[in-house]
Amino acid sequence: MECTRCGACCVAPDIAALDKPLGMRCPHLTVDNLCSVYDRRPQVCRSYEPDEVCRLIEAPTLEERVQKYLALFGLTAEAEATRQKGCASMRRARGEP
Repeated sequence: MECTRCGACCVAPDIAALDKPLGMRCPHLTVDNLCSVYDRRPQVCRSYEPDEVCRLIEAPTLEERVQKYLALFGLTAEAEATRQKGCASMRRARGEP
């Protein structure tokens, strides 16, 4: 499957290599849903390949795609709690120093 550049994989999952919490927008994601550090992105981002999940979460907006992703994996409540805390890093979201 070819990447649709929908941006959901840069918002919905947590990305430890970037200290990006669950459900929070990657700071490197542009308004066009493109990576601003594409040539220097971490290995986890480089090795990501679009798959059936991309089809399952198709929706008109990024917000809808992210919500569908989180619901698919049962992560909606955890992501909402992280957003409410205003956590900008995974370590803070998990209460780590």
